Amino acid sequence: MKIFVTGASGFIGGSVAARLAQAGHAVRGLVRDPAKRDAVRRTGIEPVLGTLDDSALLTREAQSADAVVNAASSDDRSAVETLVAALVGSGKALIHTSGSSIIADEALGEPSDKIFDEDTPFVTAPEKLARVAIDRLVLGAAGVRGIVLCPSLIYGTGLGAEAESAQLPRLAALARQTGVARHIGRGLNLWSTVHIADVAELYLLVLETAPAGTFCFIENGEASFGAMVGAIAERLGLGPAQPWNADDAIAKLGRQTAVFSLGSNSRVRARRARALGWAPRHASVLDWIATELPKG
Repeated sequence: MKIFVTGASGFIGGSVAARLAQAGHAVRGLVRDPAKRDAVRRTGIEPVLGTLDDSALLTREAQSADAVVNAASSDDRSAVETLVAALVGSGKALIHTSGSSIIADEALGEPSDKIFDEDTPFVTAPEKLARVAIDRLVLGAAGVRGIVLCPSLIYGTGLGAEAESAQLPRLAALARQTGVARHIGRGLNLWSTVHIADVAELYLLVLETAPAGTFCFIENGEASFGAMVGAIAERLGLGPAQPWNADDAIAKLGRQTAVFSLGSNSRVRARRARALGWAPRHASVLDWIATELPKG
């Protein structure tokens, strides 16, 4: 199958594209930075130089492919509209990458007992309403096998050109820079987690089996940020993890990152993915931090 993947030089898109290539698919991947072209090609992907703003390129690639995976941005509505318009009436798969911060709260390090699966009603924070609207656009696209995958906190080493994810490596980098590992507030907030290799396996599975309108959370375990940051501190040989005042964290990282990526609760269950036959193999983010998180 010929597959076009956006975000092919990124962590999620690069890993998914590499796994699809390993499975025997012919993968073309959108690459924004020419300097990353060779690294992408080495993973078995044919790089396509361009950006999400190039609607003619997106249209051409989508229409010439048998399926499309959008993993470049969860929030670029214009690009998704272009891909949907290119595929309307074709019956081809469009797999869009969302993120479980759509159900995140504003707990600032406090815990929550709320757990969501795909059928649990939820109220989205105003900052995430646009992302949910994009998800619904894909799921309701006429004549398209629209599928939305919604990963939780992803850890592990990438399978493609980009090795690092966003949340944990950023906290580790800050800890290395300052000599102190910090979590927002008390660090009791909980996130579901999933290994990147298991994420890539689900993309391959849904490409082959999932019907139009499929929405899946992706998780296999959970941990508090306090526990994860504590594990980072131990891995890096630092002192005990410390609380980070929310206002200071927002000033340093921005509201989106501090509040929704690091300070919130995002507890989900991948009921639908497992019903499709997904069988993740990695279950402990704390074990990965303790043994595999890069120290330097």
